Amino acid sequence: HNIGLGATHNPELVKKIAAITAIETQATGFNWTFSPCIAIPFNEKWGRVYEAFSESTELTTKMAKASVLGHQGKLNGTTTVMATAKHYVGDGSTDYGTEGGETSLSAKEISQRLLPPYKAAVNAGVGAVMVGFNTLNGNAMHAHKALITDTLKTGMGFDGIVMTDWKGYTRFGRNDVINAGVDMVMAVDGDLLKFQEGLKRGILTDSVSMDRIDDAVRRILRQKFRLGLFENPYPDSTLVFKIGRAKHREVARQAVRESLVLLKNKNNTLPLKKDTPKIVVVGEHANNTGLQSGGWTINWQGTVENYKGGATIFDGIKTASKGEVLYDADASGNHTDADLAIVVVGETPYAEYFGDIGDGNGKFGLTLTKTHQEYINAYSHKGMDLIIILISGRPLVVTDQIDQSDAFIAAWLPGSEGDGIAEVLFGDYNFKGKLPHSWPKSVEDFDKTYGPNLWDNSIPPLFPFGYGLNY
Repeated sequence: HNIGLGATHNPELVKKIAAITAIETQATGFNWTFSPCIAIPFNEKWGRVYEAFSESTELTTKMAKASVLGHQGKLNGTTTVMATAKHYVGDGSTDYGTEGGETSLSAKEISQRLLPPYKAAVNAGVGAVMVGFNTLNGNAMHAHKALITDTLKTGMGFDGIVMTDWKGYTRFGRNDVINAGVDMVMAVDGDLLKFQEGLKRGILTDSVSMDRIDDAVRRILRQKFRLGLFENPYPDSTLVFKIGRAKHREVARQAVRESLVLLKNKNNTLPLKKDTPKIVVVGEHANNTGLQSGGWTINWQGTVENYKGGATIFDGIKTASKGEVLYDADASGNHTDADLAIVVVGETPYAEYFGDIGDGNGKFGLTLTKTHQEYINAYSHKGMDLIIILISGRPLVVTDQIDQSDAFIAAWLPGSEGDGIAEVLFGDYNFKGKLPHSWPKSVEDFDKTYGPNLWDNSIPPLFPFGYGLNY
């Protein structure tokens, strides 16, 4: 996910990944992707932190440009797709990290902190911009003409498609959305008829001008011409053989390796020796491709299924080690005679508002679950080295767990190539990752509107943005 790519601080890698994504997307018959998300998250309670690259405007701006160029290439080729910069603007900086909530920033703060990635995307030729669910000073972003038409279209010179998010037309003002400058609506789940009837009524009553309709149609057709759809409307069927090929998976594995952030390495616990006689790997996250992939994988909310075709963290450790490797799914095995324990803990998959913390459902929190703390306790202070790997879509409050460990790694949501983690653990590659977010020290860090941030020194983090150890 993007948070891990942000940890690489490597725009060229992001560009390469986007180009591969374009090939495999075209192979499935699609020529348009709703990516990249170039939000600037201000609060780890937001359920979409992992969709964004970083809290840093500068880093996100670099990644936005790289992702657009990688996805689109020259745009009219059979191996490129149209990119979408989203969610314009302020989706990640809502008060208290609430999905679709209020963004209470000044015009100056929006301009300085949130708009630069969009300017970079527009300058790179992004074909579409998706509007966010949030409000700005009480005004729905979907109907914010000043930011959509005046700032984005006129000010930045964006000549592509502005589109709604899911059911944005009916949720945020109907024809007010069109008049604000939105060109295409995501009319889903029964919304199409409401959109058709509402827009027709707007035209007949002169509340929507034909000039506005002409502008929208012109922008949509322009992108179709740029995509070459009038000359070559069908996908290249031979691309299907490139889905998941070895060279693509190697780039994914490179991304895993470069995304890992080493937060602690007491007495040079890492790298591990491949001839270590006995290693115990603990926790369901260590041996489950679904858990290590997060949301938007297989299903909208992700899956807890150990889907086939990927490599788990445990798979990688077994392959890399020359000694005995045991798996203890729930820390009940009592393998305290092992030379070291690798405990893998973290979040279960979620997407969008389902992942918000503090929304009343109580499903997710800023700290580890009691069960995962028990996994750590089972192998802590047992006369063996304890390595903890955190699988999460955002920084969590793990100050005590870091203290318990000999080495602690933030692995984000690595996806299908979990064996890339073992390649770094055993020293085939060094740690390169640097934090894309300030790391919180306590739950109290989030008592205010935002959590620790690069631009706010009033809440000292446990680790600052850009922190990361290596060998």
